[in-house]
Amino acid sequence: MLIVQLALVSETQTNQISPSQLTRVAAALQKQATRDFGPIWDVNATVDAFDRLEDVPVGYWPLIVVDDVPDAAGFHTDENGQPFSLIEFGASWSLTASHEMLEMCADPFGSRLVSGKSPHPDQGMVEFLVEVADPSEAEEFGYTINGMLVSDFFTPRFYDPVPVDGARYSFGGHIKKPRQVLRGGYISWREPVSDEWWQQTWFSGKEPTFRSLGRLTGSGSLREAIDSKTKTVSRLAVSGPASKSFSAAKALTARAKESTGARAEAWRVQIESLKTSNPAAKAWKGKGKGKGK
Repeated sequence: MLIVQLALVSETQTNQISPSQLTRVAAALQKQATRDFGPIWDVNATVDAFDRLEDVPVGYWPLIVVDDVPDAAGFHTDENGQPFSLIEFGASWSLTASHEMLEMCADPFGSRLVSGKSPHPDQGMVEFLVEVADPSEAEEFGYTINGMLVSDFFTPRFYDPVPVDGARYSFGGHIKKPRQVLRGGYISWREPVSDEWWQQTWFSGKEPTFRSLGRLTGSGSLREAIDSKTKTVSRLAVSGPASKSFSAAKALTARAKESTGARAEAWRVQIESLKTSNPAAKAWKGKGKGKGK
């Protein structure tokens, strides 16, 4: 099995992300990829943090945190057709980073389609764009890893033709049936008869609505085109900090820091104890003092 190697790196200019924060988010994403996403989608992925884009090894696909994403499209491909994602900085940027990481793992090149019955009553079989975090992308359906807020995602059963008792349609269990859109989310598909792209969105109101995006043109990926029209990255950056889920995650992060701080202090005490009780260490220290005289 090929390994998807992702690099989390900050290119923010006005908003500062500390190396500590970057590595802690990367660790949360790595745990999500390995423990939660990988076994369900049969994907083997690594997520590593790097200080600069110049430090990213060849072969890694970058997840780049920036101050803002002008065209609101998180997913892009470079001149060689290799994927990279832009993450708009915000208080809950770990949620957006998780969203982009999950979708890059499920569909690295942003054009994977799965056929199924259209949610629109006037349409037949259509082709859905595989965007695993979109239907339940709202922060209220996210969860925490190491005190960091991360995104929910759907499972391959999301495309089942009919509901099945006991089936798991999303990791968090919020999606209860195939092709269900939750508040704050959406799904996208191509209707082959008209060659038009459609969405079912639930950004406002009491229930999801349909809208036509027309025919998609351009040289980029399907996901890049959809993202630019739906403005997912910017919407997550704005909505996350105002949510109850983010407040809960922030409180959990503070408690997690207390725990890790206490554990770190205990390790330091133990290390010092080993130094003072180790005869070899004492002898080495004595030789060092003698040489210095």
